[in-house]
Amino acid sequence: MTGLATRTVVEPLMITGCGVVSAAGIGLDALADAIGAGRADQPAASAFPEDAPPIPLAAVPDLKVAEHLGAKGTRHLDRTTLLALVACNRALAGLVPALPEPDRARTGVAIGTSTGSIRSSSEFSRETLVQALPYLVRANLFPNSVMNCCAARIAIVNGIRGVNATLAGGQLSSLAALRYARNVIDRGHADRVLAGGVEELSAQSAWAWHLARGLSPGTAVGEGCAVFVAESRRAADRAGRPVLAEVLACEVRSTGGDDPRHQLSTALAGCVERALRRSGVGPDDVREVAPGATGQRGLRALERRGVRAVVGGRPGEVRVAPVLGETFSAGGALQLAALIAGWRRRPPAGGVALVTSVGHDGTAGCLVVRPPAGGAERREVRR
Repeated sequence: MTGLATRTVVEPLMITGCGVVSAAGIGLDALADAIGAGRADQPAASAFPEDAPPIPLAAVPDLKVAEHLGAKGTRHLDRTTLLALVACNRALAGLVPALPEPDRARTGVAIGTSTGSIRSSSEFSRETLVQALPYLVRANLFPNSVMNCCAARIAIVNGIRGVNATLAGGQLSSLAALRYARNVIDRGHADRVLAGGVEELSAQSAWAWHLARGLSPGTAVGEGCAVFVAESRRAADRAGRPVLAEVLACEVRSTGGDDPRHQLSTALAGCVERALRRSGVGPDDVREVAPGATGQRGLRALERRGVRAVVGGRPGEVRVAPVLGETFSAGGALQLAALIAGWRRRPPAGGVALVTSVGHDGTAGCLVVRPPAGGAERREVRR
């Protein structure tokens, strides 16, 4: 099959910075090592939430927040916000050159999440049941229970004064955040956006997965965050920043109906086909696929069927969930980070990659990503 189109319909989005926090550790190098080994090192037992169910867990090991953010002002922040702040810190610290203060007014934030911090909202709700009348809840628990707390805190800590959005799209939350960033930049509302997805591991979320029996046997419940500095080509060229990846298109679709999974593979195939067409490339140009639902019960086969209906079985797979666990709303961002981490080690010879995702709610999405010409510059800031 030849190309579906002859030109790029949508202006590519330049990824010039990436910060990642996962069960593999902090940074792209740690992620590349874990993906290459097929597993992440087991963290200490103290990293796991108390009262968790008897299922595999994949927590971020040894998250020393003070080393990245300082000790001031982090005491009452929930884990969702801390994971995202560390990832943003790494993304901004890796920019070459650094983001100057005037540019922060034209920089936005778009964070994908499932429910925000489910632990915080659960604990706040519990206060209304266990405290004496008239429900004297602890006021300091409320800010973390608000879904957009994480995105707001990112803006406050980093002096970001542009658009600020929180997108809750279940399994497709990260893809929705990147799509939002592209639209905001394309319409001139911002020059760049800190875009990504985050998911925390808590006893509440682990029990939800366990009781719902939503994961295949042996799949760990994970956590993590990946945040990207997404810029217009003009902004990246003006600053002279090297590009880690180019996002060509992002398409999402919902099957609807009484049995949304029945047509899920067809919906995903439609997303892939439309995304390739809007990217100006064809199925034969696809070299890699990073699938998202490899750990969810019943979805892996449907996702693979949808991809193969368009590109066949030729592209290699970069499987993230078996290494990092099921990270739900952060999954798409971590899949993209895994591709970038691999490209820094072994620059591909042309072609594009797909980041795909499907959800039990009948939603499907596809991201088309192109490696930078000449390979991604291998540079990672460490402190």
